[in-house]
Amino acid sequence: MRIGIVGAGKMGLSHYAIANALPNASVAAVCDTSRYILSVLRKYAGIETHTSYEEMIDQARLDCIFIATPTSMHFECAKHALERDLHVFVEKPLTLSASESRTLADLAAQRGRVNMVGFHNRYIGTFREARRLLEAGALGRVTSIHGSAIGPVVVKQQASTWRSRKAEGGGCLHDYACHVVDLMNFLVGPPTKVFKARMQSIFSRNVEDAVSAEFEYRGGAVGTLETNWSDDSVRKMTTKINIQCTNGELAVDRQELKVRCGTAFDVYQEGWNTRWITDLQEGVAFYLRGEEYTAQVAAFLSSIRSGSVVHENSFASAYETDRVLDLIARADQAAA
Repeated sequence: MRIGIVGAGKMGLSHYAIANALPNASVAAVCDTSRYILSVLRKYAGIETHTSYEEMIDQARLDCIFIATPTSMHFECAKHALERDLHVFVEKPLTLSASESRTLADLAAQRGRVNMVGFHNRYIGTFREARRLLEAGALGRVTSIHGSAIGPVVVKQQASTWRSRKAEGGGCLHDYACHVVDLMNFLVGPPTKVFKARMQSIFSRNVEDAVSAEFEYRGGAVGTLETNWSDDSVRKMTTKINIQCTNGELAVDRQELKVRCGTAFDVYQEGWNTRWITDLQEGVAFYLRGEEYTAQVAAFLSSIRSGSVVHENSFASAYETDRVLDLIARADQAAA
């Protein structure tokens, strides 16, 4: 399988390494704006390089592409690839507007192309087990959900980059909160309403550094979202979900799943149970940064080989995440 990479930054190079390490797949071409990076890849990896994604898509005879550019470029690049019948993986979030994301989801369905967005938390064993319990009804009906993410991304005033420019996809809402919103959607489904939101600048001048919101779900459940990328109390991004139900509750992060069962279920006893990521994470063929990154790339390539467009992290599910982000932004503006 011939793979193209658009954007040779941190995530682009991560996908490059993982895809190249998986069987029956190889990166055939890379597109980036840095001629220095391209010259290094051309010299030491011997691959085809381009400065135009249109040129690469039209000339490199690819089967699929990974798009890891600033978010403002996602829509046009993904649209161009889908119109030429390539399978497409896009880094999160899918686009900067729900309407553009819906357009891409519809186009991918019309073309019958495999489509995925890089919300890697859906491939972490603890979160997947939490969803299994909820879908099985082991804890009863969900009554409330709380999602949070903190991390030290912007802990002082910084020079301008694309992450500090709203039009290019910068800001905590699209770069950080999107992960938590998508994970909450994954576990309990998308909310029907955002009835309160606050976007706060702490160190940044032109984008928000913290986002909070309150949600309402079908069936009467409520939810809260809290994200802050200017919190240096942790070494790296830390995401946690707490869910209360009528017959128990759970607290889950990347490392552990704590479950209180009102009645015993499967391997879970009545009362509190703790399970660790080491027991719940499935193994992968190649480890880089975390099993979940390889798992999502492997799932994308496997779907292409099988011809199945039914898979995790589709453009359709990413549209639901972007729809909620739009509602958060509107609620914040309404409260201003």
